[in-house]
Amino acid sequence: MLHCIVIAMFEDTSFIKPNVQTVLKRIAAACHRSQRNPEEVTLVAVSKGVDIPYIEAAYGAGLRHFGENRVQEGNDKIPKLSALEGISWHMIGHLQSNKVKIAEELFHVIHSVDSIKLAEVISHWASHSNKRHVDFPILMQVNVAGEASKQGFAVSEVVPAFKTISRLPKVKIQGLMTIAPFASNPEQARPVFRRLRQLRDEVGTKELSMGMTDDFEVAIEEGATMLRIGRAIFSPKNK
Repeated sequence: MLHCIVIAMFEDTSFIKPNVQTVLKRIAAACHRSQRNPEEVTLVAVSKGVDIPYIEAAYGAGLRHFGENRVQEGNDKIPKLSALEGISWHMIGHLQSNKVKIAEELFHVIHSVDSIKLAEVISHWASHSNKRHVDFPILMQVNVAGEASKQGFAVSEVVPAFKTISRLPKVKIQGLMTIAPFASNPEQARPVFRRLRQLRDEVGTKELSMGMTDDFEVAIEEGATMLRIGRAIFSPKNK
């Protein structure tokens, strides 16, 4: 994350708006190719390691959804940005059970529910919150490619786990999430995204959180409804 340190020193945020505009144009083009409405796709700006002035610049460029990988970093930043009207925070990184209570207080949705146990803890804290009057929205993380280095439900576990979690009080499964293996060619991610879409259709939910800077156009073509994009927005690549 060296680029985040460098841009924080100078606080030159002028590159953010053109980056956002470029990403939105690419999203619109991918939607056009796949005969989709761009309004079906939510752009989540991944602000991990990004200082507050750059998040504010992205907000000023029209973005409203931001994703953090770590609860502690979110706890440091989110309260300082509470005055930004309509901002929505997504927890997209691995979540430890002992961080769930504070995560529910900070974030509007958790993408990375990777076990039934974690879902049970989320349900527990949501059920005991005096502030929560609606079900807490979550997505199930699926390790489609079966990578040992990644968390998530195995493909064969998704349907039974979905049924179990769906019965828990005060949580609502909005969809599925995956991280495709790194590849030099985005097309290599297509089978992973396609399989997640098939699983989503099988369990009958809505959202598909998939696609990052290097592969989000392929993800859109395969049905993504949430994109998690960081580098294409927050890297001063044109400077």
